Amino acid sequence: MSRTARVERITKETKVLVEIELDGTGKADIETGVGFYDHMLNQIARHGGFDLTVHTVGDLEIDAHHTMEDTALALGAALDRALGDKAGIRRYGSATVPMDEVLVRAAVDLSGRPYVLHDEPALAPYIGPVYPTSMTRHIWESFGQAARITLHVDVLRAARPGGHPDAHHVVEAQFKAVARALREATAIDPRSAGVVPSTKGAL
Repeated sequence: MSRTARVERITKETKVLVEIELDGTGKADIETGVGFYDHMLNQIARHGGFDLTVHTVGDLEIDAHHTMEDTALALGAALDRALGDKAGIRRYGSATVPMDEVLVRAAVDLSGRPYVLHDEPALAPYIGPVYPTSMTRHIWESFGQAARITLHVDVLRAARPGGHPDAHHVVEAQFKAVARALREATAIDPRSAGVVPSTKGAL
């Protein structure tokens, strides 16, 4: 069974196309106009093992908010659609990812119940010229709501001794940890015999 989805989201502010194949090899074709965000979405593809296309044209002449938010919503919707009835999946996944001085833990439940908790230290306001670090929380909230998942993302350690958190590392480690948690949760469990992993019989 092919676990793929295509989602188009068109508003007066953005035009987003997302295509995802859950059982891919990590191939990515990403273009949002926000360079660091592209880099982060590439982490989702590579570390999630998903083949992922994301093409977004947004109102960057205003700021990056709509572009990043609508992309996250479309990506979440595509994940939800690609999972289908979720029969046979592992459902739960978690990952703890180090990146130099940073340590991040992500845990996910493909529950059908959207709930997102995010904890990170105060960071420099921007990474590169366009990516506002205040948007990382909103990306996870938007993605989690649209994907209908429970998602916890916690930065466990961030600062070098006597120094300040490296915003690039803090955010990148989050994307890698979430990707790894999703890779585990979306995987087919050979012991489940195609059964939906819930006593309710549906997710």
